[in-house]
Amino acid sequence: MPARKAPTLLLTRPIADSRRLAAMLPELPAVISPILRIVPVEHDAARLANAAALVFTSVHAIPSAGPANGRMAFCVGPRCAAVAREAGFEVIEGPGDAEGLAPLIAAAGVAALHPRGVHVARPLPVEGVIVYDQQPCALSQQAQELLRQNDPVVVPLLSARSAGLLSQAAAAAAAPLWLAAIAPGVLSAWTGPMARSATARHPDAPGVVATIRRLVSGRDKEQW
Repeated sequence: MPARKAPTLLLTRPIADSRRLAAMLPELPAVISPILRIVPVEHDAARLANAAALVFTSVHAIPSAGPANGRMAFCVGPRCAAVAREAGFEVIEGPGDAEGLAPLIAAAGVAALHPRGVHVARPLPVEGVIVYDQQPCALSQQAQELLRQNDPVVVPLLSARSAGLLSQAAAAAAAPLWLAAIAPGVLSAWTGPMARSATARHPDAPGVVATIRRLVSGRDKEQW
């Protein structure tokens, strides 16, 4: 019997994020087609630079925060925490989602600002400062052709914004779509077709990678 063809990954995060995820799954072919782009917007840079503490729920906000100077930074998960530490912040690392980060912020009892994008899935109990927009992009021709064929396509979902945009772009997909969501709230933002779906047991990139491997192997059928 011939070996079963491996499904293809459709990676729709910004280019650097998608390449990082593809490198974590070298056994699967990948098509990269960002469904959104990060566009900086005007904001009060001095206010962020002078804030005693900051909240980061995306690595895309860190460059807008000004010099770290050892300031406290509450970071949603390990990837964000690593980038903030490298920038020189004193990091308090959350469990990977905003729901788990909120109690850490409250317990610290410090005034913090949250540099963030226009679109947020879950508000945090701190004042937000919009520093970028997540603007939609059209899928590439290669990605559209991938969705038109009949072989399974694995779709990692790492944010509610990208899940919502991609579900619209993939509304007429012929390919069976296998969704691997970073969190239940992200999966709930999907309104398009799906053949299988599973949610990461840990809300971070390694958790999504493990979920993809479970989907591909046929484990966790109760989640489909």
